[in-house]
Amino acid sequence: MTRPSPWPRRLLIGAGLLAALLLLALPLALIFARVIAGGFDALLQNLGASDMRAAIGLTLLAAVVSVPINLVFGVLLAWCVTRYDFRGRRLLVALVDIPYATSPVVAGLCYLVVYGLEGLFGRWLSGHGVQLMFAWPGILMVTVFVTSPFVARLLIPLMQAQGQEEELAALTLGANGWQIFRRVTLPNIKWGLLYGAVITNARAVGEFGAVSVVAGAIRGKTLTLPLLIEQLNDDYKTVAAFTAAALLACMALLTLVVKTYMERRRGEARPAPTH
Repeated sequence: MTRPSPWPRRLLIGAGLLAALLLLALPLALIFARVIAGGFDALLQNLGASDMRAAIGLTLLAAVVSVPINLVFGVLLAWCVTRYDFRGRRLLVALVDIPYATSPVVAGLCYLVVYGLEGLFGRWLSGHGVQLMFAWPGILMVTVFVTSPFVARLLIPLMQAQGQEEELAALTLGANGWQIFRRVTLPNIKWGLLYGAVITNARAVGEFGAVSVVAGAIRGKTLTLPLLIEQLNDDYKTVAAFTAAALLACMALLTLVVKTYMERRRGEARPAPTH
């Protein structure tokens, strides 16, 4: 029996490594190189700028708000879809995918049409002193919209695969709904929840399209880090733009580290197969 030639395998591995280097690693390395080339003093000056600090705070606020909202929404939706059979169930599952199928720019425009000053509810809100668009509430709203499917889409297949046997057993033993969720359901889905939180945080921090439509690009007030990068680059402030980009890259790398660690812990927590 002849062994297959190793050259096709080596060629594919080499092509994959080269593509990863050119498309992923090299751009990140160049970002950090440009920041370092600008000097340490320029780095501190850019990080201490009021626009940069405001953008960092607003970006973190969007992530801090969207992650818990999506965790609660994802758990409730996954529980409803996997534990109950009702008319309209498939439609509800399909509606979850709307943020996947909709361009973020279109999503932002839809919110602007509904809640903007000339929108469906905009005049009424303005008359009561409430401003959602071109302010931080609008940024939070569209960020929650674009990140809403992540946790639910992770939990639905996970909870379907696990079934209801353990929960029904706990129910027959006298446990109430909260006890079943806390002691049975939650331990079974904890890794899916944590993974969903990481993915949601990554998307919330880096969202550009929907936020750019509803933010209004007001410096110091409605600029997140992605929007600030574009504005600084348009103003030919390349060192400051690369500094903001390096911050986003650090957040992305931290997310990757956390994701890798969680996948490793999840693999270690799985019981070994019995023969």
